Amino acid sequence: MPKRLLAVLFLVASLALAGCGDDDSSTATDDSDSSTSDTSAAPKPEVPTRTAGDVSCTYKPGSSPAKPVDAPPELATVSGQMPGTMETSVGSFGFTLDADKAPCTVNSFVSLADQGYFDDTTCHRITTAGILVLQCGDPSASGRGGPGYTFDDELDGSETYPAGTLAMANAGPNTNGSQFFIVYGETPLPPDYIVFGTVDAETVKIVENVAADGTDEAFGQGDGAPNTPVDISWIAVD
Repeated sequence: MPKRLLAVLFLVASLALAGCGDDDSSTATDDSDSSTSDTSAAPKPEVPTRTAGDVSCTYKPGSSPAKPVDAPPELATVSGQMPGTMETSVGSFGFTLDADKAPCTVNSFVSLADQGYFDDTTCHRITTAGILVLQCGDPSASGRGGPGYTFDDELDGSETYPAGTLAMANAGPNTNGSQFFIVYGETPLPPDYIVFGTVDAETVKIVENVAADGTDEAFGQGDGAPNTPVDISWIAVD
């Protein structure tokens, strides 16, 4: 997660969760089928036609993208509740985006998903102590990669992060990029990270199974790459 989140972790949980907005920024498997699903036969759905609305967004150029991608449209093409699927090596993650709460965040996420930015990438971090999150969205799997642009926060100060939350990693105020995290347990984070959707209960269970298998602890105790890899085949939004 971002360096900012890294600082929070040292204060709250004494562990590091690095991640990013754009570039240098700073969140034992059981035998159930949900943790070992074979997704090779699941093709990515066609991208639906999207029409510009009346919400204006600003995406600021940043460092070189971790993977070639165009910036999102400046007029958001999304609204309301948007269901989607994240096909991974450990099973299908079902999610719902809230474009009314965070229209520019969802506009960016949908644009990246539509362009295949998340395809064939790895969730590079999981934390199993302090804050309990799985972090994804960096094609470089380094924790430093972003889409080549940043955008401002969509926060109102009331954000909370219960299990099932889908939120943006960042490197401080207004530094959002492509990295995001899924909360799978109690997470004592301050309201500094955009909440832009939720994942379903089955997804939380799958991530719990991954967390139970631990991490390589490359970033500290209970913090590093998951021992059970979580590779994203594709993300599709209806």
